[in-house]
Amino acid sequence: MAKSIKIRAKEKKGVVTVKCLISHPMETGLRKNKKTGKLIPAHFIQDVVAKHNDKEVLTAQWSGGVSKNPYLAFKFSGGSKGDTITIAWTDNKGQSDSKSAKIK
Repeated sequence: MAKSIKIRAKEKKGVVTVKCLISHPMETGLRKNKKTGKLIPAHFIQDVVAKHNDKEVLTAQWSGGVSKNPYLAFKFSGGSKGDTITIAWTDNKGQSDSKSAKIK
């Protein structure tokens, strides 16, 4: 999945706020197709990793209970304007994506 992540990161008084939107269908595997009545296969993000200048600042393990196109926001201290934030995810089907942005 190319270009599935949008990131914004801002620093204020030594604290960086990161906001991120991930485009992903996030299927639980419990919904049925209305036309066929068959279950829609599970397809969800399992792991999300956020790095600040190649140092992990957040690790999340998700399941099918997270909504479609999930929004993630978090804060951490120690970042500076111009530093790099990288968000990466991997789903249960082996697909993955990552994106980097500069802290403003």
